[in-house]
Amino acid sequence: MKMTKLALVCATVFGVAAGAHAGGDRHHHGHGMDVVPADQKNNAYWQQGVEALKEKYPALRGAKNVILFVGDGMGVSTVTAARILEGQLKGMLGEENDLSFDTFPYTAMMKTYNVDAQTPDSAGTMTAMMSGVKTDVGVIGVDEDIVRGDCATVAGNELITALELAEIAGKSTGVLSTARITHATPAATYAKSADRNWEDISDQPASAQGECEDIASQLVNFESNLKARFPRASKVNGIEVVMGGGRRHFLPKDAAFNSPDAVSAVEGDRTDGRDLTAEWKAAYPNGVYVYDQVGFDSIDPATTERVFGLFNESHMQYEADRANDIAGEPSLSEMTDKAIDILDNNRKGFFLMVESGRIDHGHHAGNAHAALTDTIEFAKAVKVAVENTNPKDTLILVTADHSHVFTIAGYPKRGNPILGKVVSVGSDTPALAADGMPYTTVGYMNGMGFADLGDETDADAIYSGTPNAGRQDLTGVDTTAPGYHQETLVPLGSETHAGEDVVLYGKGMGSHLVGGTNEQSYVFHVMNAAGRLEKAAARGMR
Repeated sequence: MKMTKLALVCATVFGVAAGAHAGGDRHHHGHGMDVVPADQKNNAYWQQGVEALKEKYPALRGAKNVILFVGDGMGVSTVTAARILEGQLKGMLGEENDLSFDTFPYTAMMKTYNVDAQTPDSAGTMTAMMSGVKTDVGVIGVDEDIVRGDCATVAGNELITALELAEIAGKSTGVLSTARITHATPAATYAKSADRNWEDISDQPASAQGECEDIASQLVNFESNLKARFPRASKVNGIEVVMGGGRRHFLPKDAAFNSPDAVSAVEGDRTDGRDLTAEWKAAYPNGVYVYDQVGFDSIDPATTERVFGLFNESHMQYEADRANDIAGEPSLSEMTDKAIDILDNNRKGFFLMVESGRIDHGHHAGNAHAALTDTIEFAKAVKVAVENTNPKDTLILVTADHSHVFTIAGYPKRGNPILGKVVSVGSDTPALAADGMPYTTVGYMNGMGFADLGDETDADAIYSGTPNAGRQDLTGVDTTAPGYHQETLVPLGSETHAGEDVVLYGKGMGSHLVGGTNEQSYVFHVMNAAGRLEKAAARGMR
C-alpha cells in the first residue's frame, strides 16, 4: 500500500491534523490556508515533517529570504575530499581546512531513499526537498501515485513547491544550475512531469506530445501555468532569475535558430518549431536574455527586472574547464552573486535555489578531480551568499540530493595529496598493496574505471570501449592530473549513486530547525516554517 493511502492512519499516530479539506477536491484552491493540495498535506512524509518541526521549535519569526544550495551528488566523502583539496591548493596540509558551509552552526542527516528505491535519483530526491513529500524515481513535482512515463497520470498528482509558494506570496524567485536548467534538480522547482527525461518535446513519446507539456515549455510558461492552477494568486509574476545550461531544449531543430556560439550544425532539439527564447522575450519585454559571459557581465542588477541565461547547449562546463577560459561562461559563484543582487530588490524577499549539477557528472565519469573542483566552486558560491545577505532575515541551507560510491581509504600520512597515491606515515614513497602495486587514496566502487588522460580537464572525455575495471599499475601515472580517472572495482558504463544519508547545513533565520536524522522531505518543512511560505501564500490569494 502506498504512503498516500496510509496518510490518515499515520496522521493519527503522529497526532497531527490531516490538513484542510482532507478527502475533498484536491484542486480546490483560493480559500484561507487551502493553498497546498489536501493529498499533499495528507501524505505521511508531509505529516512526519510537520511533527518533526513541532518536536524542535513550535514557532518562528519568519525569514524574509530563503536560499537552498544543492550540491548534486555531494556526499560526505565528497565534502571531506574537497575540503582537503581546497586546503592543499591554499598551501595547507589540507585536513584542517574548512569549506564555507563547514562552519554553519547547525547540521542534520537526511535519508535520501525514494519511495520505490533504496538508492535514489535526483528527480525523486529534489521533489522531496521542494514539496515535503517523497516520491518515486524519475518523476518531477508529482507524488508517488504517478506512473512513470504515463502522461495521463500527472493530473491530480501534482505537488506544490516551495518556489511556487514564494511566487504566490509575492516574493521574487530564482533558479540557478550548472547543469541543464531542464535537468532533474532545477526542474523539480517549477515543473510537473511523469518523466524527468521529457526536457523538450522531442524527448517525449508520441502519446505524450500535446498532452503533457515538456519541461522547457513549462519553464517558459511557468507564470501562466501557476495562475491557471491558482486563479486568485494575483501576485504571481514569473521566475525573475533563471540561469544555467540546456539551450538546445528551448530552440527549434533548425540551424537558422542557432546562437552565435553554437558548436554544432543544429543546436536546437525541439521538433515543434517553437523558439522558447523568443517566447520568453515576448512575455517579458523588460527582461534580459543572455547566453555568454559578455552578456552576463553587461547585466546591471540595480535596473534589471529579470534574467534568462542559457550558457551552453547542454550542461555548463566543469569548473576546471571554465577556469581555463575555454567556455565563456560565468561561474556558479558569479551567478549566485548576480542573482541575489537582482532578487533582493523585492522588499518582500526572495526564494533562490542554487545547484552545482556537475559534481554529480564528474563522479559518474569516475573523475574525482572534476567532482572536487566543482565542489570547491560550490562552496565559493555559498560564501558569496553568506556575504551578501543578513542572517537576521535570511535562511541559507546547504545539502546534497544523494551521494556517490566514492570513498577515501588506505592509511596516507597527514597532508598527503588527496588525489595522489597513498604514502604512509614515516615514508616518502608510495605504499604498495598486496599485489605489489601502488594505490590511491580516493576511488570508486563501480564505474568505467582507470583512464590516464593527462591534462585533459573535461571529465566526460573518457576512453571509449568497455569499462576498464580492476587493478592497474599506477607507478608511472600522475594520479593528481585532471585527466586521471580513478580505479574501480565493479565494471559499469557509468559510476552510480550511493544510498547513504547526506548532510544538511543551516545558517541564519530558522536554521535552528536543522538537526537530528530526518527524511529528506524535511528540508521543505524547514524552508516552509522558517520562511512562513504557506502562510504568506495564503495571504497572497485573498
